[in-house]
Order: sequence, then structure tokens, then C-alpha cells
Amino acid sequence: MKNKITLIASSFSCLALQTAVAQTKISQPNIIYILADDLGYGDLGCYGQQKFSTPNIDAMASDGMRFTQNYSGSTVSAPSRCSLLTGKHTGHAAIRGNINEKGSDGKMYDTSLPESEITIAELLKTRNYATACIGKWGMGGVGSEGHPNKQGFDYFYGYLGQANAHWYYPEYIHENSTEVILGKKVYTHDLFENKALEFIKTNAEKPFFLYLAVTIPHAELQIPAEYCTAYENSFMPEKAHKGDYSPQEKPHATFAAMLSRLDMTVGKLNQLLRDLKLDENTIVIFSSDNGPHKEGGADPQFFNSGGGLRGVKRDLYEGGIRVPMIVKWPQVVKSGTVSNQPIAFWDVLPTLAEVGTVKSTTKIDGVSFLPTLKGKKQSKKHLPFYWEFYEQGGKQAIISGDWKLIKFNVKNPDKAYFELYNIKDDLSEKKNLATTKSDMVKKLSKLMTKQYVLNEKFKW
Repeated sequence: MKNKITLIASSFSCLALQTAVAQTKISQPNIIYILADDLGYGDLGCYGQQKFSTPNIDAMASDGMRFTQNYSGSTVSAPSRCSLLTGKHTGHAAIRGNINEKGSDGKMYDTSLPESEITIAELLKTRNYATACIGKWGMGGVGSEGHPNKQGFDYFYGYLGQANAHWYYPEYIHENSTEVILGKKVYTHDLFENKALEFIKTNAEKPFFLYLAVTIPHAELQIPAEYCTAYENSFMPEKAHKGDYSPQEKPHATFAAMLSRLDMTVGKLNQLLRDLKLDENTIVIFSSDNGPHKEGGADPQFFNSGGGLRGVKRDLYEGGIRVPMIVKWPQVVKSGTVSNQPIAFWDVLPTLAEVGTVKSTTKIDGVSFLPTLKGKKQSKKHLPFYWEFYEQGGKQAIISGDWKLIKFNVKNPDKAYFELYNIKDDLSEKKNLATTKSDMVKKLSKLMTKQYVLNEKFKW
């Protein structure tokens, strides 16, 4: 890690490094990025949710900026997180799908993020930021190059592997590389909240970057009984879930309670920032890694979790990749702002690098949206938005302006086909124009081909 940080630092301007220690708190704001897991575009009150409330997250939107066209890095977890932290879309990213590999402890984790990749945390560390990842990692296990401690994070606490993160009462989690035995008796979200609050208190006197990757509302529907009382009779009669993951007698009530529990965490974090007088100098971002899932008893149709968008997790329709994003930064962001600026996860790295006064020379796909946060026009032109998905026969998607092209059955060229949508006029993607707009299909198909670079671990 020491050699890697040295290499990164050498690519920045000498002036920036010389003035690192002299920077005031105003020029080096604290950064908190909260990433929900499988939270849909319509799962928050400020995005239209009506069957349960999220007052603390809604307050963030009232105090900051709410984005209407924010895209995740992928339609599943690992590649989405890779895109977020490295600034690259899935045509160029090191991790493009959910594939397992063995760690040095003999247990299965997810594909390791290569040592050569440069993350947001590594960039910020060159500016003396304290860094922590709390929650779900999913990009390399014990002994791998992708372990968070080798990717710029001073501290890690949570699920190293995604498989373990399916459960809220797991046998163990990790603190850095050490197993923390829980014996299936502790609700992990409570632990993550406590660790996040502790990290902020400990680092209140210096700039910090907290990546809080919670697991709510992913996988099984599970929450301690005391949090469920507000909704236990709200959706009666309930149909019990007895299929995959844990059985749940009241799946709708449990889902609503889980989102309320997450909302409570957001409220506690923002209140702590106010109590410590850090609020004005902290940028807080809230988003989700992809669209809503439908496993474990989750019912995105009942809750309109997609917010009227077509598709769910594993789809490249808007419902699978368009996700909420809220940014609160009192010094910079005007309260109560709604932005229609299209952005994507790979734009986060250059944005936070600019926020942290870091200049990266690494080749990325993202464009800083700091001008948007400041209420200014984005002057730098954005490349087309591009995605790959390696399950279900293989899919690709590209958005250029108002037009979106999706390619299906990529792994079987003889059966491949396209769907074309004008997402400005047809946001719910009901009218496939591929047959009537063949010239547009050809144009976007060529752009799609240019965005793909071969990755030996993930190839068609």
C-alpha cells in the first residue's frame, strides 16, 4: 500500500502536495457517502414513496439537492461498487460481474479489485484524509489485492464478501482482516451505525472520508422486533414468505421497518455532524447500488419501489440502474434543489477528488459534477453512459442524449437483438423503436462497441 500511495502522489502536481497540510477545513470538507443496497428509485418519500416514511432522508433532500437522473454503476452489486470507487464504467472497469474467488483463509469472496486500480479513498489519503469503509465491501477478501485496507481505507468493518452479506444475523463479519464472531445473534446494521458514529467522533479534528455501505434493504427481510412495531399491522392481511432466505410472516411490514431503520441511521449521522459543528463543512451523499430486488419476500410492485420505471435489479431498463441520489453540503449546495443533470457512479470519483482538492491523472470515464452542486452549468461534455451485465445471456446498454439502446443475448450473437427507447418521451420504456429507427440503432451500436474493452475475467 505504501508504494501504491507513493505512486499516486507522484502523479499529482507538486504544488497540491506541498499545500496539503496548510489546507483549511473549508477547502478540505469531510465526505460521507452512504450507499444503500438494492434500494429502488421509488423507495424514499422524497421520490414518491407513500406506504412508509423516510423523514430524515427527505430532510436531506430539503436541505440539499435531489437528482432525478442518477445512474448506478451496474445492475448488480460488485461491478456497481467498483465503478463507484474507481471512476470507470463496466466497459473499462476491473470488476464487471459477481464472480467468486477464494481468499487466503480458504473462504470464498468476490473478484478482487487489482492493486493497480486507484480508488477514491487512495486519492483522498494523499490529502491526509482519514478513511473508513463500514458495511459491505464485495471486491476482494482476506489476503487479496482487493481488500479495503489495500485500496486506501485505513479501517474496514463489515462484510468482506457478498454471500455473507445476504444475512443480517451472520456467524461472523470482519474488522479489517480479523473475523468478528457474532454467532448469528447480532443485527449487523446496528453495529454498522455504531461504528460509523464512532469513526466520525474519532476523526472530528481532521478531514475524513466515510464510505458507509449498508446492506438494507438487500436479501432477507429481517429486523429486530422493536423496530417493527410501527408497521406490524399496517399492511394486513399479510401473506407470509416461506421461500428463499429466511421465512417472514409479515414481509411488507418488515420491509417498511427496515427502510425506517435505515432512515433513522441517516438522521443520527446528520445530527452528530450538527452536534460536533461539522455539518457546514461536510458533504453527505446518499444513493443505492442498483434497482430493487424481488428475492426473500421483497415486493417491489406492492411498494412501487421502481417509482414507475420499468425493470428491477439485473435489468438494464431504467428501473434496474436509475437510483436515488441526494447531496447535502450546506456551504455549497442550495437547499431544496432538484437537478435533472444526468450523472453516473463513475462521476463520483472525479467529483470527490475535486472536492478534496486532489488532481488525478488516472484515465477514467467520469466527469465531475461539482459545477452542478454549485448551481452552475456543466461545461465538460459527458461521454455516453454505458453498462454491461454478464448474467441472463449477457446484456449491454448505452445512453446518448435522449436515446437508449439495449442489446440482449450478447453471449449468443445468432440470437442477439436490440431494443431502442427515447427515455425523454418514454421514461417507462414501453415503446420499442428499434424497427422504426434503424439508423439510430446502428449509430448507438457503434458507440456501444467503442465503449467495450476486453477483460479476461469478464468476457463474452
